[in-house]
Amino acid sequence: MKQHKQAPAGLRAPCASGEQAAAGVVAGGLAEAPTEAPTEEDERAFFAITATQLTPEEEAFIAAPSEVLHRQERVLALHWHPEYVPMELIKKRIEATFPDCAQSLVIPTQHNQITTYGEFAGVEVDCYSSGFNQKVQLLIHFRAERLERAGVLAAMLAHTARYRATQLFEFLAVLSGRDEQRLSQVAADTGAAEETIRFARLHARKLLTLLDKHAGVLPQDALKNKLVRGFLDAQRPRYGERLVTRVQAFAQAVKLRVKAQFPMQYFYRASEVIEEARGFGAGVVIPHPEQFWPILLADYDVDGCEVWNPQSQRYTEFLIDTLARKNRKGWTERRQLVFMGDDTHMSEKLRNPDKTSDKVLREIGVQPAWEDIGIRKRLLASGMDRACVINEYTARLSA
Repeated sequence: MKQHKQAPAGLRAPCASGEQAAAGVVAGGLAEAPTEAPTEEDERAFFAITATQLTPEEEAFIAAPSEVLHRQERVLALHWHPEYVPMELIKKRIEATFPDCAQSLVIPTQHNQITTYGEFAGVEVDCYSSGFNQKVQLLIHFRAERLERAGVLAAMLAHTARYRATQLFEFLAVLSGRDEQRLSQVAADTGAAEETIRFARLHARKLLTLLDKHAGVLPQDALKNKLVRGFLDAQRPRYGERLVTRVQAFAQAVKLRVKAQFPMQYFYRASEVIEEARGFGAGVVIPHPEQFWPILLADYDVDGCEVWNPQSQRYTEFLIDTLARKNRKGWTERRQLVFMGDDTHMSEKLRNPDKTSDKVLREIGVQPAWEDIGIRKRLLASGMDRACVINEYTARLSA
């Protein structure tokens, strides 16, 4: 698909003139009322948050990590998202972050899209667990030389990506008031002020207009729920932090309602995805332990489970013990490995370079839990460490 021209700004955080930045909430009302139709500034913000071509400044920013970890000699990174950032720049960043690396296994896992890094390929798949009646995700990893055998999986992923993208438009339909019943339900549940609802509705309509206007040049990766977050954030300089923060909280509640009610029957079942992946020698890992660890009870044919990532840290020690117990009792065909994922999203570093949010701070291959004293004790008892997992999982993917 054709990529649209990038907005001329440096990093992707939307900027405004001094006069625009001074505008905000005054005496309980807007200093500047939003227009019904998208403005030129809305167009600029839209192109800034959907652009995929990096400027030289952005390339330099990606290639230079904020921290160099000389003491980390082993890098295990099996859950991260390159998004539109070129792999050669990501490679430079990883090498600069771990200059003394002696052993590594690094595999990207784009959402519903196979990508490669060196000798390996990977993907994070949205699928459906019928036993638990919920959407789950699986990490699939395999040697890049087997890509030609992954044609069926690629077709399954294309279907899933197209279907997954429809959630954005359902989200916008509710937020814009086209589905007034669900919007009113969320408003009642959250107690959102009328000003907040009006602002959210108006900007959702603007975003729908811009999506329709530029549909022919938008990259497919842009059609994600976080597009709404980015467009609303672009309004902060003009309308003020307090209002936009309230609107973001309301939009998040709408998104969660839409996700909870999103039909599951069009996703492939987890068992189907695993069977197809195993057919060409791929490995399978359960990510997001706080959300998906119960599917361990289903005894799916997986290689192991993440026990930690930046947004799932609550069950780490419990899951290490659970996997160790399953291994001791021989409940699975292959030994269940302990994984940790950094879940880095590379575009976040360009969208919010001056922010200190969790997603901005994540780095490929950086998982502090491996070094935690309490966790290390449990890992030692279970016969696991980073070197062991790298060796064993690499051997499985090469078999």
